[in-house]
Amino acid sequence: MPYEVELKFPLTDKAALLARLQALGAEESGERRQSDAYYNHPIRDFAATDEALRVRADGDRVCFTYKGPKIDSETKTRREVEVHIHSTPEHAGELLQALGFNHVAEVRKSRRCFRTTARSAPVELTIDSVDALGEFVEIELVVTQDEEIPAARDSLLALAKKLGLSGQERRGYLEMLLAQPTDSN
Repeated sequence: MPYEVELKFPLTDKAALLARLQALGAEESGERRQSDAYYNHPIRDFAATDEALRVRADGDRVCFTYKGPKIDSETKTRREVEVHIHSTPEHAGELLQALGFNHVAEVRKSRRCFRTTARSAPVELTIDSVDALGEFVEIELVVTQDEEIPAARDSLLALAKKLGLSGQERRGYLEMLLAQPTDSN
């Protein structure tokens, strides 16, 4: 069962982060635009159960992603199941709505991607510019065994410290977006 072990931080000094990534030998793998449409279950409130279901459009790739509840109080570690589909995000959304799922919101971001290692494990690091929220840094590892989670968490925490990241944000972008005050005008 795959688990995504993730840390997220607000980006306060991009130049310093880029310099530290270069010093670590991180490889940049490009920039892309992503759009994530989130849906709520018809009889189970995902906000209350700390779950998420999204349809992600990433260039010409589209996938369904289920994220289970966070299982760690220090990181955003959670079970993640991703299914790639050969369709459009609009058709995927139509399918979910036909099944009774409710569209909640859309998160749009530009993502600059890097790859590095932490204690010999491959790490993906992204600099995200999220519409209506600002810039953030995410670092993550994917593990397949429960017993791998503590070591992955410790590796990411050590890497975050080495990169000078602080002020960890445990909420997802959807949760942050929905927490913003609405404009009543």
